[in-house]
Amino acid sequence: MSDFFDPYNADKPLMLKCSCGRDHSIAEHQAEEAAAAQAAGALRERSESSEFEAYSRDFIEATLVKALFPQDAVRRRFLRAVGKGTAMAAIASVLPIASLQAMAQEKGRLEKTDLKIGFIPITCATPLIMAHPLGFYQREGLNVEVIKTAGWALIRDKMINKEYDATHFLSPMPLAISLGVGSNATPMNVATIQNTNGQAITLHVKHKDRRDPKQWKGFRFAVPFEFSMHNFLLRYYVAEHGLNPDTDIQIRVVPPPEMVANLRAGNIDGYLGPDPFNQRAVYDEVGFLHVLTKDLWNGHPCCAFGTSAEFIRQNPNTFAALYRSVLTAAAMARQPKNRELIAKVISPQAYLNQPETVVAQVLTGRFADGLGKIQNVPDRADFDPMPWQSMAVWMLTQMQRWGYIKGEVNYHQIAERVFLITDARRHMKALGQDFKAGPGYGKHTIMGKVFDPARPKDYLDSFAVRKAA
Repeated sequence: MSDFFDPYNADKPLMLKCSCGRDHSIAEHQAEEAAAAQAAGALRERSESSEFEAYSRDFIEATLVKALFPQDAVRRRFLRAVGKGTAMAAIASVLPIASLQAMAQEKGRLEKTDLKIGFIPITCATPLIMAHPLGFYQREGLNVEVIKTAGWALIRDKMINKEYDATHFLSPMPLAISLGVGSNATPMNVATIQNTNGQAITLHVKHKDRRDPKQWKGFRFAVPFEFSMHNFLLRYYVAEHGLNPDTDIQIRVVPPPEMVANLRAGNIDGYLGPDPFNQRAVYDEVGFLHVLTKDLWNGHPCCAFGTSAEFIRQNPNTFAALYRSVLTAAAMARQPKNRELIAKVISPQAYLNQPETVVAQVLTGRFADGLGKIQNVPDRADFDPMPWQSMAVWMLTQMQRWGYIKGEVNYHQIAERVFLITDARRHMKALGQDFKAGPGYGKHTIMGKVFDPARPKDYLDSFAVRKAA
């Protein structure tokens, strides 16, 4: 078959341009793939250095300790009370498999090696995606197929039907699926947060003079899924500006790859969506960045890497190997020096299928905002992997606030069942350390308002704008 056209391939559009669907030549396509391969080779070489291996081990252990002890004073008291050796032994048994945080430990026999992992083509999935071309799954003895998927409902259904072994989730999705909200109840777990920050509210260019949310009555917004941080943060943002998201604006679900086209067509006025599609709207000159979600809640979670509770029970060593692969990728993605190379690796057709310059602007944090300025925000997107249970509690308060779940909610029990820092309290109590709020529960500040996960009902009751009972 010709390099130029592929008329009998059911998986590719028949267009008189590059078969990937992008508006560039075959030569440009091939040059992009060659650059991606070269960048992947450079990153693999970095990942195999003794310096990175030491950094990766320290990174995994440090992020775990940070999640267990979000308050530094508590961490210091604990270490002084029990000593480093006892503390390390306790931390090693916090997650389902003791070896998860130690990359150099002896590895158990893999129960399953051929795996299918779903992902949506957005930068939130960077660690999960880049682990594939960089060979991190293969290094752990896994033959992983990463499968680009059309939307979040399909991701959910394929996980419930066991067509995928693990997946890229929106972080509230495992909570909803586990509770049976919007689907049959199926226990799911969040193993790691894939990304923090990395989203934005993007508006159509025609609204450059309507940047005050109080002027948004009647606006039509898109979010990628109901059970998403995008939906909850958009609702939170407009409610803080006096609008009721259920009556004053429209919110519709649009898959991320379709957001820019809907904005261009005038079907929506804006969206709170994932990158690279915020930056792509600027690149295509159809939208501008109204606000980064980092400026609403710095360090907020967005997407997660997870699987079913059943998969973890049946395949503990395989799960550990998956966990190590994704955490190694997260450790590499957190280093600013790697971001430009990562953009080259994940931009091609097999992954994001986006112009490299768009992805690089997101990952490096140096970007055009669509308002005539070049911004420099290094932590526009980040990759802190630990699934703080306090984050899950916040999501549950918002699911309750907007009527997705009703009645009494045992916030901490659900959070600890789904977000995998689950055994920490028991192990700490065995060492004589009884933390009332429990490990993994830190306070967060959202739009200037402090959220205390020890008092979720008080927080929920403090909102004047909420779903009518």
